[in-house]
Amino acid sequence: MNRNKEIEVSDNKHQNLERWRLMLGGDDADGTGHQLSNELTELDQSLTALYEFERRGSFDYGPNGKQLNRKGGRGKGTPSIARWLGDIRKYFPQSVVNVMQADAMKNDRLKEKMIMEPEILEKAEADVHLVASLMEIGKLIPEKTKETARMVVKKVVDELMDKLEQKTIASLAGALDKSARSFRPRHNEINWPATIKKNLKHYQPEYKTIIPEVKVGYGKKSKRSLKDIILCLDQSGSMGESVIYSGIFGAVMASLPNVKTKMVVFDTQIADLTEELEDPVDLLFGVQLGGGTDINKALQYCESLVEKPDDTILVLVTDLCGGGDLQQMKKRALSLVESGVQVICLLALDDNGTPWYDKQNAKFFASNNIPVFACTPDLFPDMMAAAIQKNDISTWASEHDIVLQ
Repeated sequence: MNRNKEIEVSDNKHQNLERWRLMLGGDDADGTGHQLSNELTELDQSLTALYEFERRGSFDYGPNGKQLNRKGGRGKGTPSIARWLGDIRKYFPQSVVNVMQADAMKNDRLKEKMIMEPEILEKAEADVHLVASLMEIGKLIPEKTKETARMVVKKVVDELMDKLEQKTIASLAGALDKSARSFRPRHNEINWPATIKKNLKHYQPEYKTIIPEVKVGYGKKSKRSLKDIILCLDQSGSMGESVIYSGIFGAVMASLPNVKTKMVVFDTQIADLTEELEDPVDLLFGVQLGGGTDINKALQYCESLVEKPDDTILVLVTDLCGGGDLQQMKKRALSLVESGVQVICLLALDDNGTPWYDKQNAKFFASNNIPVFACTPDLFPDMMAAAIQKNDISTWASEHDIVLQ
């Protein structure tokens, strides 16, 4: 009996040491001196790859669970997310696997590796942040994941379209209708309800009628655009969410009659994505986030697109950092304003508040009749409606408690 008791105590001690060894993770902080079995060693390595990622600086997971670069993980190594995913399914129940995958997605650097795998991408929360990450990876997305990535982007685009499309159409269509009105209409073109409303102050009680001093017409329908809108988007890494929302709004505006919408994205090169506006999913896949920024080159290209300066709105979405030739950038911005183009600079088009931006460039723009501010997606349709009606955008921003730079 004593012998059996000793064996039981030894087994319990062994199991406790195993548990402590797994919790401590080995390395210099171990202190147990306990060697794990081969299977537990592989299990331990799968945990270490994830939960020691920050300290080690790399995802060191080699063939058969072999841990690479054990002393800090600074070498090149051969990380394999796919192998790790297979191993954690072997060692842990599905509930634990789900927790580990979710923990991996909380780390931005590891998230970029994780979303290369279709099974992870399918379960990830589809939102603008995830789409921005996919856009940043861009052409590095492997073939096996591209279809899943497209499904994720489409889901987010569809949700945003449902949320933003109707308000945008209503705001801009109303503004365009007002812009199209004629105040010298022919008799058969008179908008009588609008004319009566406009002339109520001229009501004559003794005659029980109004004097229509101002006649409001419906305006002539024309294939010629009433407004030309150019969305010029900085596609540097920090502008991901702004590019997503701009793409959605661009697609909506492109569907409106009497508006000609163009979409330009830039880093140190220019890409005209106007032809992609019919499909915002294709448009977003055409964007490659990251790289430098040449605002001067972007303004030069946009300047070449202007056909009717007095009826053109240029929305420049950028944090104004890295403008290329800054002196030329300033000259081009001034030239656009002086020609009659309505230029608006949005430091961000997202829900995250005012971003980091170049304060000197912002100050120059603001001092030369170019409003500079961050705008949330819910206010963007109202802002564009105000611009279409040629209202003062700085006044509009102040009325909506937006801080101008």
